[in-house]
Amino acid sequence: MKITVDAQPITLAEWRAIWQGPVELTLGQTALQRIGESQAQIDKVIAGGKQVYGVNTGFGQLAQVRIGAEKLAALQQNLVLSHSVGVGPPLTNECVRLAMVMKVVALAQGFSGVRAELVDALCKLINGGVYPCIPAKGSVGASGDLAPLAHMAGLLLGHGTASVGGKNIPAEKALAKVGLAPMQLAPKEGLALLNGTQISTSLALAAVFRAENILAASLAAGALAADAIKGSDTPFDERIQQVRGHRGQIDVAAALRKLMEGSDIRASHFDCTRVQDPYSIRCQPQVIGACLDVMRHVGVVLAKEANAVTDNPLVFAATDAVLSGGNFHAEPVALAADYLALSIAEVGALSERRIALLIDSHLSGLPAFLVREGGLNSGFMMAQVTAAALASENKSLAHPASVDSIPTSANQEDHVSMATFAANRLHTMLDNTAYIVAIEMLAAAQGIEFHHPQKSSKPLEKVIDELRQVSASYTADRSLSEDFEKVAKLIHDGRFLSCADSILPSLAG
Repeated sequence: MKITVDAQPITLAEWRAIWQGPVELTLGQTALQRIGESQAQIDKVIAGGKQVYGVNTGFGQLAQVRIGAEKLAALQQNLVLSHSVGVGPPLTNECVRLAMVMKVVALAQGFSGVRAELVDALCKLINGGVYPCIPAKGSVGASGDLAPLAHMAGLLLGHGTASVGGKNIPAEKALAKVGLAPMQLAPKEGLALLNGTQISTSLALAAVFRAENILAASLAAGALAADAIKGSDTPFDERIQQVRGHRGQIDVAAALRKLMEGSDIRASHFDCTRVQDPYSIRCQPQVIGACLDVMRHVGVVLAKEANAVTDNPLVFAATDAVLSGGNFHAEPVALAADYLALSIAEVGALSERRIALLIDSHLSGLPAFLVREGGLNSGFMMAQVTAAALASENKSLAHPASVDSIPTSANQEDHVSMATFAANRLHTMLDNTAYIVAIEMLAAAQGIEFHHPQKSSKPLEKVIDELRQVSASYTADRSLSEDFEKVAKLIHDGRFLSCADSILPSLAG
């Protein structure tokens, strides 16, 4: 994918493509002009002897310390090295690529006072598939994602390691692969690289894209479950959704109707005596629709943040001003991530309830635990226990991170967002929910097959065919652990996106 970074923001669909695979960036002429004007303003400030935070002063609590002109380059290098204190496992290359592109987009808008040479170097790393190894932990989400972004900046200085072609190599060798040597940073450049919300935003945005994959699979699973228990599609009638009016509910109901249309199983019980199905079947439009609306809202917030300028201070060359503010505070990202966490937890919670329904012969009308010769075979009994454990873990992880704050930098930074943890924990929740939905998909497919020779709808039979490529029908007790892993991978790979691609925020167009 090729993108020219210039005057136009990058769309949510383009961010998804950047997350999914390599990208080639080019700086447009407008961007280059703005960068040059901004950097000239910093030169003017230094020449005039004016004291400006981060340009010729210390940082945080040390902001009142004036730094001499002969030490300004060392100031920026020391900032990067002293802030490279992250710990824990490295971020994925996908999230690092997102963050690097976001940093280029921010710097290219001409409010950061950096040289075009610096932004071009970042572009070369991105274009060459050279991704700094960034520890996942160590940021409180203000003043920006300082520690992780310092590790990103460190690569430009020749420090740390980088992932290239699936291998981690020393920074200097990684730079050489794209024709770069270790850089000496100019005034303000270290601060411009470290200040910003790009890490927390990339983690949260990646979580949106992963959540879309899971939500689509959950619709397939929910439709399969409804058909397997001989449930009614009447609750998905458009008229019911329209009188409430929520867009997500309307769209999810339409997707469920489309998935179930033409099912022989459904046609076989139009005149049955059952009055209403359990909520986990009947209220899918209301619950998953609300989750979809959350994803849409979060997608809008994060797309705006991904295109934003979030370092400090900011350079306004047109008005000859350098202003200190707080755009680095990641509260919008933290709140959005917490909101998304609720949605992810609910998708999993509803799926787990349908698994419990499917294995209960008194409610589902299917063989107990979805297996013949119950007693000799335990079937999906323990699979539901696994789903319950995962759903319960998600409930704890859904507790809002943004309500916490620990002051840092000797109380100079006295309120922080915790956005990085808020976003990072989403990926554990997504893993859990994908497993739950994978379990439900196999359980529901098993339920459908008990109705043979009657068939489900063409879309749902296609889903079952996909599942059977990696997991055979359950005829006698066996370990299902590997099967769940394989189906979860199908979900993460987006193999069921066609069940909902027209309503997902980054795919709907």
